[in-house]
Amino acid sequence: MDRTIAFFDFDGTITTDDTMFVFLRYLKGNLLYYPYLLTLIPVFIALKLGILSNHRAKEIMLIRFIGGMKEQDLINACKQFSQNILPGIIRPAALTRIREHQQKGTEVVVVSAAPTYWVSEWCSQQQIQLIATNLEVKDGLLTGCIEGKNCHGPEKVRRIREAFNLSRYLTIYAYGDTEGDQPMLSIAHQAQYKPFR
Repeated sequence: MDRTIAFFDFDGTITTDDTMFVFLRYLKGNLLYYPYLLTLIPVFIALKLGILSNHRAKEIMLIRFIGGMKEQDLINACKQFSQNILPGIIRPAALTRIREHQQKGTEVVVVSAAPTYWVSEWCSQQQIQLIATNLEVKDGLLTGCIEGKNCHGPEKVRRIREAFNLSRYLTIYAYGDTEGDQPMLSIAHQAQYKPFR
């Protein structure tokens, strides 16, 4: 009962930017990224107005950008992204806090709405566990659809409870930066909102 665990949101908490947009720009290059983005303006408006769910808006964007892509090609691109781009958008203070937790023997878990692909490589390098959004793959190709639910809001808590028996931990820490992180922050003994800015 003396165990401790720390849950970190990724985009905006550990990073300075939303990695989905950064990654998709890296993947497609400016010549394709911006025209693709322009076609999605109605989707972003519908999301903002509450007409479209976060889950569906993300799917539409992913279908547009990576639907039909070979999974192995995405994995390879994500490894390069993790090595070349991600280090430049990691908040130093967040990484310091992660290291402090690890040195004290705290289990560290990233809980992210971002798809697993471009977060998992970084988490593996940092020896951090990951709970994130899963994407559907059929016959080795990405459909762009989300498998299960988007790991956002209450789904973060559901996935955490599915993976961990929280009653076994004396102290639970949580770090987040958006309304979608509030359910996760609410289950922590020590929660911090926008802590590394």
